[in-house]
Amino acid sequence: VQLQASGGGLVQSGGSLRLSCAASGPSFSRYAVGWFRQAPGKERELVAAIHRSGRDTYYVDSVKGRFTITRDNDKKTVYLQMNSLKPEDTAVYYCAGKQVIITAILPTTPDSYAYWGQGTQVTVSS
Repeated sequence: VQLQASGGGLVQSGGSLRLSCAASGPSFSRYAVGWFRQAPGKERELVAAIHRSGRDTYYVDSVKGRFTITRDNDKKTVYLQMNSLKPEDTAVYYCAGKQVIITAILPTTPDSYAYWGQGTQVTVSS
C-alpha cells in the first residue's frame, strides 16, 4: 500500500486542521493506520491510531479530547481532525500503515508500521 498525507498548514493557536491519509493499493481495510509526528530535536511519537475496522482507536494523552481519528474504507482514507491546536502540536505529521488481523492489538510503536507516507507540516502560531 502507498500512503499520501495532506492537509497540513499554518494555523493560529486554538484553530483547527484536518489531515488526510489517502491510500492506494488493495486491501486497505486490512490495515491499521497511525498518525505520528516529529518535532525538531524530538523523537517520532504516535499521536493517534485506528484499527482496520475502526473499532479501536488510540490517542496519546496530550491530544485526547482535541484530536479525532476516523477512517473511510470505501475512500481508502484516514482522517485526523485536530481542534484546539496548541504551539506544541507543531511538527511534521506522518501517516503509517500496518496490515493486521482482525483480532490484533492496535500497534503503537513506529517500528510496528511497515508503510509510511511523506510528512505534512503543521505549524501552530501563538
